[in-house]
Formats: sequence, structure tokens, C-alpha cells
Amino acid sequence: MGRYVIRRLLQMIPVFIGTTLLIFLMVNVMGDPTAALCGDKACDPATQAALREQFHLDKPLVQQYLIYLGNIFQGDFGTAFNGDSVSDLMLRAYPVTIKLTFVAIVFEIVIGIGLGVITGLRRGKPIDTGVLVLTLVVISVPTFVTGLVAQLLFGMQWGIVKPSVAYEAPLSELILPGLVLASVSLAYVTRLTRTSVAENARSDYVRTAVAKGLPRRRIIWRHLLRNSLIPVVTFIGTDIGALMGGAIVTERIFNIRGVGYQLYQGILHQSSPTVVGFVTVLVIVFLLANLIVDLLYAVLDPRIRYA
Repeated sequence: MGRYVIRRLLQMIPVFIGTTLLIFLMVNVMGDPTAALCGDKACDPATQAALREQFHLDKPLVQQYLIYLGNIFQGDFGTAFNGDSVSDLMLRAYPVTIKLTFVAIVFEIVIGIGLGVITGLRRGKPIDTGVLVLTLVVISVPTFVTGLVAQLLFGMQWGIVKPSVAYEAPLSELILPGLVLASVSLAYVTRLTRTSVAENARSDYVRTAVAKGLPRRRIIWRHLLRNSLIPVVTFIGTDIGALMGGAIVTERIFNIRGVGYQLYQGILHQSSPTVVGFVTVLVIVFLLANLIVDLLYAVLDPRIRYA
């Protein structure tokens, strides 16, 4: 297991370099970012030259990337065009987005897997049909519509939810935004769990466990659910990074100043250091989440061994 983890960590290095290089090039070839710093008026040549030198924009793109990559390993993600350190922005934004993602993942695990197990064991029953229709509706409705409706009802009409404008948003204020953020993924987890449970319920090992007279609860938890969760764990693991990166709409609707807020501001003001810095951390999150998912396979299925 140890050698496998080391090998996977080494494999992450070229993947990290390749993805961050691609992101860096895509952000920096969209135009001269210094043009947005002077507002509607064009920068005078002296000011523009000074800005380009300050942010290393006067150098070739490959050299800019090498400078950026060297600074990353020193913990320096650069400086945003408004003068703020990108690292400081991350320290303020990532904690609230991590809490928001945690709430969303909890909803996916508790509600999604719970409904999936219930409907998978009662396939074809009215509760199964009702949950399938409900999840299809949730998947069909865009997240910004769900968020606006939830904000209108729970925030403006009933006053249950207060808008969060601070970086230190308490966990209680993130319950509704977390549910909105997780809504589509929760529906997919429910449907995926239902299908996996329904298929494994007809497997030979389940029939053998029933023939032995094992308690129904033990059959479900020790035999059926562990094998059924492998595709679900894969989806949830890859969804962690997607939730953190896809929180832009949800954070804007609920006025949460997290990663989505900073990415939106960075894109709006064409601040390439901000965008590249935050996306770089998201790449690391994706890579680590995939590694953890692979390790969980061995926990769920004893037949899987890593050398």
C-alpha cells in the first residue's frame, strides 16, 4: 500500500504541471490583463509598461509560468491586480468554501445514499417511482433557479436564512446554500445508489447470505451496501473538487464570500494571478480526492489489493 501511494504521488507531479500549464496559458492568452486595470481609459504607455514588468507580463509565457511555478513551491501564489496577496485571499476564502462543500457532501451521503438504498430495495414500488420523479425534476432545474427560489422563500419571505457577507460564515448559515449546492449531485447519488443496490440485491452472495439465515440488517450493511458503494464513492470523490469550483453561482446567490466569489471577481477584473492561483489549488484538491477514492476501494472491497 505504501509503495502504491508513493507511486501515485509521483504520478501527480506531471499531471499537476500539465494541468496548471494549460490553465496558465488559457488565462494569459485571452488578452492583455493590464488593460482592465485602468478602467474605461487606456493606460498610458509608461504605466502599462510598469505594470507589465511588475507582474512579469513582459516575459514569454513559458518563462512566466516557470516563475509562477517556482513561487508556488515557496507558498507564494502571486499578487492580485488590486494589490492583495492571492495567498491571503485564499486563507480568507477557502475555509468558508470548504465548510460549504462539507455541508453539501454530508447531504449527498446522508440523503442521497439513504434514499438510494431505500428505493433500491423497493424497486418498482410507489416510493421508488416518486423518488425517481423527484430526482429527475431536481436534475432538470438549473442550480441558479433552485438557489433563487430557496433564497426567495427561506430568506425574503420567511426570514429563516440570513445573507452571509463575511468570510467567517457560521455553519448554520451554510445549511441552505449547501443543500442548494448539493441538490443536483444528491439526485445523481440517489439514482446511482439505487441502481447499484438493485443490481447487487440479485447477486449470488446476497442469496447465499439470505439462505444462511443472516439478519437482514447485517446483509444490507455488511454485504450489499459495501459492494454497492464503489461507484458512489467514485462519484462523490470526484464531486468534491467540482463542488468547490462550481460554488460560484451558489455563493453569488447567497452572498457568500468564498472561492466562487474570488473567482468571479478575478474573472470580472481579468486578474489572472487570482484565477490561476485558485484554480491551481482546485487541481490539487482533485488529485488528492482521486487518490483517497482509490484507497477507499480497498476498504470497501477486500478483494482489491494495491502493491
